[in-house]
Amino acid sequence: MKIQFKIAFGLLATFIYPFALQAQMHFATEDTIEINEIIVTGTQVKVNRNTIPMAVSVINRTQIEESDESALLPILNGRVPGLFVTERGVTGFGVAQGSAGQISIRGIGGSPTTGVLMLIDGHPQFMGIMGHPLPDSYVASDVERVEVIRGPASILYGSNAMGGVINIITKKQHDEGTHGNARISYGSYNTQKYMGSVGFKKNKFSTFISANHDQTDGHRPHSDFKITNGYLKLGYDFNDHFSASTDVSLAAFESADPGPDTLNAQAGERIDILRGYWAFTLLNEFDKASGAIKVFYNFGEHEITDGFHSTDHNYGANIYESFNLFKGNTLTTGFDFMNYGGLAENVNAMRGNGIVFADTSITELGFYTQIQQQLTKKLTLNGGIRYQHHSEYGAQWIPAVGFAYELTTQATWKGTISKGFRSPTMRELFLWGPNPNLNPETVWNYETGLTKTFFNGNMNGELTLFIIEGDNLIINAGPPNGFQNTGEVSNKGIEFALNAEPFKDLKVNATYSYINMKNPVYATPAHHVFLNAHYRIKKLQLMTSIQQVSDLDNDPSRVVNKVSYTLLNAKAVYNLTRNLKVFVSAKNLLNTKYEVNRYYTMPEATAFGGLSFIL
Repeated sequence: MKIQFKIAFGLLATFIYPFALQAQMHFATEDTIEINEIIVTGTQVKVNRNTIPMAVSVINRTQIEESDESALLPILNGRVPGLFVTERGVTGFGVAQGSAGQISIRGIGGSPTTGVLMLIDGHPQFMGIMGHPLPDSYVASDVERVEVIRGPASILYGSNAMGGVINIITKKQHDEGTHGNARISYGSYNTQKYMGSVGFKKNKFSTFISANHDQTDGHRPHSDFKITNGYLKLGYDFNDHFSASTDVSLAAFESADPGPDTLNAQAGERIDILRGYWAFTLLNEFDKASGAIKVFYNFGEHEITDGFHSTDHNYGANIYESFNLFKGNTLTTGFDFMNYGGLAENVNAMRGNGIVFADTSITELGFYTQIQQQLTKKLTLNGGIRYQHHSEYGAQWIPAVGFAYELTTQATWKGTISKGFRSPTMRELFLWGPNPNLNPETVWNYETGLTKTFFNGNMNGELTLFIIEGDNLIINAGPPNGFQNTGEVSNKGIEFALNAEPFKDLKVNATYSYINMKNPVYATPAHHVFLNAHYRIKKLQLMTSIQQVSDLDNDPSRVVNKVSYTLLNAKAVYNLTRNLKVFVSAKNLLNTKYEVNRYYTMPEATAFGGLSFIL
């Protein structure tokens, strides 16, 4: 434990030390790192990242392309402080028993993940029956960037945003003409990955289309996985004030549960899943007002070899508008509607006659208002409130307040107090261990942080302190009690991020998070360190990363089992021509033996290679 705290204080010292050395060290002045990014996730409209009070991490396209991952979520692991995603094999998360892809932000997430909200371009993404996202559905090739709110964002996004929000911002073709790229790779355990995409823009019309196929035999018997994804986006700019876009995505995958890696253990079930979504967005932008009308429809069908079958939906609309009433003021008001649910049954039960567990849906309505006011040149205040109505349990009020203060032109101090909530899922209300009298989960989040740039923008750092308290979490107390509002959460922690470009061709990223949990939480390490470096030598790019995970509770049951491990990855990319690249990569170079999910051993050292082509 003393060593771990030395690591923590060492990283904090790294953040403070450059203040003293700033006048002495020489950093490159080209290709500076941007910290005053324009983001959309924290307010629904485009704002400077330094004017919103909550902690927001941004993963850009360059960072996404550094990874060999086809799935998006593993790329976030480590690059976003306080966020952790469970894994179980070479590729593929699966669902049901033995699955992975559980997301935790600051110890809030749940099993399955119902406390962190996934968005695609602001549209909520979760399975209508179970209330959690399907992590295999999100592929990296369709993503321009990812914005992550680390902490409750329920005031803007309603239910499931209790622990935070992951907003996937999809690609849009910006340049005139036709542009495309393709990638093929092969590696350990007969793992094959194929990707192709093309974008086209002419005048006011644009389109982007992509397709992916991954398959692997898996590193254990009965751990094979395959998935095919397709994505299409169309956009049209009517004039300087109005634009519209529509997109559709389909993912079909087959997954197997190899079962726990224990003596005489048996393989689990096989799963066949189809997931899809469609969305339409109409944007308006004027000098004094901007907003959007968004409609979305998510759907899926799941079949498991034990006879379970489900069809689910999640559809709704979001309408919001922001007004600049006077200098330094932004008033945003919005309305959202959502209906989710579906049919869950077992076709093999009752001697083959089948049994229906539930066939229903839930409706939620929300109204919210948020105000951002610049009081002085340096001080900006934020505040708002949401009214949420649930068709089963009734109404809920969600407030949030915060500030951002510019200490210097390169340093900003932030703070916020916000309430987070999560509505009971259809599964908790009506399925196994049901309780129709459940109330929503609620937590209070208190955080403060400092962001600072150094050396003409070639280094930036962020330090955040937080406290999360809650006492109404839904847990499965087992038979005969089922689901009850009896869970408690009391988490305190530190999050640190550093990005630097000490030389023109060298970029370094580092994150560290420490979470002290009164009650141990599944899929949440106490300490999480991530270091990444990217170096370019003419046509050659070298990338390496190291990740240290300490005191991770890896047991999704109510048994606490803590593990620690270190992972080292490396990758090399060489430009054969202007349009063609070859790459090789290796994961877990230290050959670490570890389990992210208890009894589901992860692969030891693996190697991959491939080609990428840019049109």
